Amino acid sequence: MMESVLIANRGEIARRIIRTARRLGIRTIAVYSAADEGAPFVGEADEAVAIGAAPARDSYLDGAKILSAAAATRAAAIHPGYGFLSENAAFAEAVGAAGRLWVGAPPAAIRAMGLKDAAKALMAQAGVPVTPGYSGSDQSSARLTREAATLGYPVLIKAVAGGGGKGMRRVDAAARFEEALASCRREAAAAFGDDRVLLERYIQAPRHLEVQVFADAHGQIVHLFERDCSLQRRHQKVIEEAPAPGISAATRTFLCDTAIQAAAAVNYVGAGTVEFIADASQGLHPDRLWFMEMNTRLQVEHAVTEAITGQDLVEWQLRIACGERLPRCQEELQIDGWALEARLYAEDPTTGFLPSSGPLLHLVLPTDLRVDSAVEEGDVVTGFYDPMIAKLIVHAPSRAAGARELARACESVEVWPVHTNAAFLARVARHPAFGAGRLDTEFIARHAAELIPDATPAADIIAAAAAALTLHQGDDPWHALLGFRCNTPPCLQVRVAIGADTHAVSVDPRADPASVAMIAGERVLFRRGEAWRFGVPAAAQDGRAEAVSDGALYAPMPGRIISVAVRPGQAVRQGQTLLILEAMKMELALQAPFDGIVTELSVAAGDQVSEGVVLARIAKEL
Repeated sequence: MMESVLIANRGEIARRIIRTARRLGIRTIAVYSAADEGAPFVGEADEAVAIGAAPARDSYLDGAKILSAAAATRAAAIHPGYGFLSENAAFAEAVGAAGRLWVGAPPAAIRAMGLKDAAKALMAQAGVPVTPGYSGSDQSSARLTREAATLGYPVLIKAVAGGGGKGMRRVDAAARFEEALASCRREAAAAFGDDRVLLERYIQAPRHLEVQVFADAHGQIVHLFERDCSLQRRHQKVIEEAPAPGISAATRTFLCDTAIQAAAAVNYVGAGTVEFIADASQGLHPDRLWFMEMNTRLQVEHAVTEAITGQDLVEWQLRIACGERLPRCQEELQIDGWALEARLYAEDPTTGFLPSSGPLLHLVLPTDLRVDSAVEEGDVVTGFYDPMIAKLIVHAPSRAAGARELARACESVEVWPVHTNAAFLARVARHPAFGAGRLDTEFIARHAAELIPDATPAADIIAAAAAALTLHQGDDPWHALLGFRCNTPPCLQVRVAIGADTHAVSVDPRADPASVAMIAGERVLFRRGEAWRFGVPAAAQDGRAEAVSDGALYAPMPGRIISVAVRPGQAVRQGQTLLILEAMKMELALQAPFDGIVTELSVAAGDQVSEGVVLARIAKEL
């Protein structure tokens, strides 16, 4: 076994690798950016090296700095985690050239699978079924438009060098194709430095299935069964599970055998994931499964595979990198129970899932299940990296039991003042269609009205806040009571302020007030994964009424303006896109709140903006 390993990554995956390495007696070395100086993974490593400024291009994507840190600390190996440089063949070669072990796939395999068009051609040659589409070298808009029409709408535009849902757009009609193509190319160029795209027929009722494979340098390849990652939003995975619901033994055998065939075609070594798209309109069948891509690294969702197989996949990676044989043969691998993973993100579902950043003044995560977290209470969620706070992983005897446990875990999450998707995740896990296994990649969009929490508090939230107000120690709630009388049944009429609104409600003060915390001078109620600020209403109006929208468009978070579609004096319609802001690896389209005239435009393409600044202002037409 290697003596030491440098982890060229951050957050929860860095902490995950440190845990296994420590158990194996391997010295761990962390690298960190200026934004991560106080992050948990930095303190947990045996040694840590600063490698640059907060932007990833100046730190985690700078291979030369990472190699320099490895040399300075005499690291025997480099583990790239996932994302950043994990699928960079040139970096993998540089690691080997420096005399260090690369805990990842061979550079040749990374190159073979790194470009989606070339990977599809290679798989087709190997006899692996691929999705119908266009992946030619002619990248002109005219050619792509013709090919889309030939395939028939809806079509999927995908960045050739893409991954993680970046540079991907579904287009339902020819009239939207050029706009979607331009947006896809911009995002692909920004994320991968390559704006080339391919087209695929959009599969109806699509299920996203993937197979975990492992190969050693001695020619052995095994699979560790399949995962279902169909629960997605904007092509980003939300909840993953293993095994896949509703899959027959015959379909599983075909799927897993095909994944091994794909890995063998590129002489694979290490951990890899072969991803498939399935037409599930009539169930899962071998003749309705197509290869999508192969990720030549560990996956974010590897934990569900670990849960059902009892294997430590990071340990497998480290052993294979040292030249050892696979720890298990295929016959020794079995499925035990069901596992589900939910990705807890710093984002606000009530505002279109805009990322949320700021200090984590209060953070409570469940303690009775596996939680792979990136942060701890007191840390800061910045706008520089992916906004995932943690992964919540449950393992249960059955899928139904696992779904119930996952919902309960998500509902127990307490985070303030950063917004999270905890309540949304809980609603997904409790949804009857999810429980019945009626899944596809459009599940969230189809059930959005039921899954996205309201921006205003429900009746039970108001009642719980009012009850908490009457019991809160150190405050005098008497002026919040309406029509209170002594020697009457214990039911009080209480006024409670939640957010900007005041509510009058009848409550029993003996009722359970849910979880309440005093945080930085604010009372916060936590219930079903939601968080609400509440308190005693002001004794009198202070003249500050909620303003009627004046047409101002504010920056919802720090970012860069990448497109301005209007000019001062221009007439616009409600819902028309005025600006596009790039922030936290996302493009956010800012739209006109009503019909009107652009009276103010304070930014231009390329400008960096802070959260809350006015970007433009619209005046209503008279």
